[in-house]
Amino acid sequence: MRARSEASTRMSLATGVGSYPGEDQHDYDEALRLVLGELPDLPHLPEVPGRGPAANITGRALAVVAELGADLQPAGWRLTDAAGIDHRRARSLIAQDLDALEEQAQGITGAFKIQVCGPWTLAATVEKPRGDKVLSDYGARRELAQALAEGLRDHVADVRRRLPGVERLVVQVDEPAITAVLSGGVPTASGFHRHRTVDRPEASDTLGWVLGAIADAGAEPWVHTCAAGAPLSLLRGAGARGLSVDLALLSAADHDALAESLEAGGTVALGVVPGTDPATEPTDSQLTESVLRWLDMLGLDPGELGDRLVVTPSCGLAGATPTWVRTALGLLSRTAANLG
Repeated sequence: MRARSEASTRMSLATGVGSYPGEDQHDYDEALRLVLGELPDLPHLPEVPGRGPAANITGRALAVVAELGADLQPAGWRLTDAAGIDHRRARSLIAQDLDALEEQAQGITGAFKIQVCGPWTLAATVEKPRGDKVLSDYGARRELAQALAEGLRDHVADVRRRLPGVERLVVQVDEPAITAVLSGGVPTASGFHRHRTVDRPEASDTLGWVLGAIADAGAEPWVHTCAAGAPLSLLRGAGARGLSVDLALLSAADHDALAESLEAGGTVALGVVPGTDPATEPTDSQLTESVLRWLDMLGLDPGELGDRLVVTPSCGLAGATPTWVRTALGLLSRTAANLG
């Protein structure tokens, strides 16, 4: 694993969103080798959700959550008084993944990124002990968010212990459901109704607990969402120092929020490479031109943004073929170099 050079800290970066295809530990190890080799300036901890519920976005977040127990039910993950067998497996699996990272990434310096499901997406996917989503209960969603924040302090410390040479540790908080949470689009357990909308001040405060815990632990909090209509200004206000979005889904208001973030010294990660195998493969020249057009529209110079401009896939790569994954990461690396 090569260390990031001093010169590269002034360049645009390339990284992955998080997930990769695969079904077992061998596939995870292969994804990790690929990430460390193809994305050396901002590698990240891969996720391989095809290994089962313990490895999906919800299971991995519950593995980090402090004090609360959970178990897997036919309808999905549910909070319980004590950790069930599937919850214990999720914790074991993430520890195993970190062991593999520690072994393969010896000597890594510079930057590194990990990912975790955010409190609102977690509340929209996990059930209370007696059924229905945590989202339905103010006290339950508050408790879950605070437990996630507390668990992340320990998780960040563990990653830092394993990667002592990393100076810039990014924690990407994934919130694919936040738009639905704010718009009343999350279905109830019966599927016939929708949960009430959450007001924006509560949404910001709750997310702020998690982002604040990450910052307090000495890491850099980002928020990723690949849903259209994401509340980017709210995410920034809650403490996100990086925003990760799909370039193709941005609205006029989104452009303004991202420009403000960059001008204020924040990071923007733009999803520019398809997350699944495209009918026609783009070239790195085409991808570079699309980013440059976007920056020109905002009146920003890529040379002045340095490593605060990041290019990524449009979303996770779990649904892609291994061939496209390798091609996509190569495209990202060349695009970042072109922008540098």
